[in-house]
Amino acid sequence: MTGKYDDIINLPHHVSTKHPQMSMMERAAQFSPFAALTGHGNAIEETARVTMERIELDEQAKEDISRNLQRMLEGNVEGVITYFIPDPRKDGGSYATLTGYAVKIDEVKNILTMKDGTAIPVADILECSII
Repeated sequence: MTGKYDDIINLPHHVSTKHPQMSMMERAAQFSPFAALTGHGNAIEETARVTMERIELDEQAKEDISRNLQRMLEGNVEGVITYFIPDPRKDGGSYATLTGYAVKIDEVKNILTMKDGTAIPVADILECSII
């Protein structure tokens, strides 16, 4: 049987004298997968990340919060505050709970400042209870 490459099939493998031979790692890297759509995986993860919707309070709940905040401020009483933190990248957010002492409420900006320095917009408070 004669073939197209019979004249070269048994020749030794060529090794260049000008170019150094590639390491096995460099050769393998040529065939490794690559990210054709850069950022696509991050976009999918961001879309899949769950956020919570802000809970709207009725007037009674708002009054309870206001009363407890006043008690915390006037009596230097420790309280537990649950508040909404808006997500900076998409609709919704999360709720956090903080235990501590209230220092003041900025009437102009309507922000509660806690003893540890945390600033909480009063409109974002979901619950406030005295310990």
